[in-house]
Amino acid sequence: MSRSLPLLLGLVLTAAPAAAANYSATLHTPSAGKFIARDITWNCGADACQGATAESRPVVLCQSLAKHAGRVESFLVDGRAFTPAELDRCNASAKSQPAQALAQQ
Repeated sequence: MSRSLPLLLGLVLTAAPAAAANYSATLHTPSAGKFIARDITWNCGADACQGATAESRPVVLCQSLAKHAGRVESFLVDGRAFTPAELDRCNASAKSQPAQALAQQ
């Protein structure tokens, strides 16, 4: 019995789902609403957008947010802020502001 206990614990621990990471982003042009972009549901208010997912590629999630909502000013993953280089990579996918203005007319 004592030999099977570690095996059982190992199976239980490996079968547990991955924990969801919490994401928060501040947009250059604030947006309000709720939308799904690349495996995450974003809830946006006047101050920031918030979401959680087990997706393990934060840059991809940031890029999908930028494609959907425009330039991202700050991006946090479980409280860790993106570096300026990571933000530049994220914002390379951002909608251009002139295109947004034309789409709204």
